[in-house]
Amino acid sequence: MFEKGLLKGKRILVTGGGSGLGAAMGRRFVELGAELIICGRRLELLEATAAQMRGELGGKVSVVRCDIRDGGAVEAMMDAVWREAPLDVLVNNAAATFIAQTEQLSFRAADAILAPTLHGAMYCTLGAGRRWIEGAHKGVVLSILSTSTITGRAFTVPSAMAKSAILAMTKSLAVEWGPKGIRTVAIAPGAFPTPGASGQLRPEGRDDKWSSKNPLGRVGEHGELADLASFLISDRAGYINGEMVVQDGGAHLRSSGAEDLLQWTDAQWEKQRTARSKG
Repeated sequence: MFEKGLLKGKRILVTGGGSGLGAAMGRRFVELGAELIICGRRLELLEATAAQMRGELGGKVSVVRCDIRDGGAVEAMMDAVWREAPLDVLVNNAAATFIAQTEQLSFRAADAILAPTLHGAMYCTLGAGRRWIEGAHKGVVLSILSTSTITGRAFTVPSAMAKSAILAMTKSLAVEWGPKGIRTVAIAPGAFPTPGASGQLRPEGRDDKWSSKNPLGRVGEHGELADLASFLISDRAGYINGEMVVQDGGAHLRSSGAEDLLQWTDAQWEKQRTARSKG
């Protein structure tokens, strides 16, 4: 689909790059010639993912353990990355979410979602952007969002709030940082199942025919998202700035994706809260 060297010479940091969509995007970036850095909280997972990529693709892949909820840790990570060379691309992929009745959320539970999804993405963006501007270095920030930024989404309200805030950041910085050679773009994926997200968002008791209700009758493939991300961060997308591309098969035109939960009983919600507390 792309020229093999589409991303050659680019240093790319993917937050939450040890698994799921972050790993899928990272793998595609390496295939296209990029130098990849993945960060997250679980060092063993990061190292295993990086080793697999290096073994299968032969590219340069490094890891940084970082809890992006901690601004100081983000600054330390950016310092370490920049000591070798500036980044060219930041991918804000790390996030957290789970379904819950909003009125039942504790402040701690809400913060568990807002901290990585909103604050972490903001800390990473500020850290990269400040260094790009100080060094007169061009850069790209790609943020992985959600169609909840368009429709809203019941029962995942903190996530919808955080993703919408990052979309506002994307649009705002496109104007503020565009003149400095920094592009900000975003993707709103639909259903691209991963073990982590499916466990939190689609527990037992939810509509098991949800994928067939997509206008295209299926869920997304990780490679499709990785290809779109690769294009948006490449120089070939150099005139795209401040935009969010929706990739969901048209699902958001039919539903916000949470309507089935309106039929859940109190007993189902109690079962879900209990399962989450044990997890």
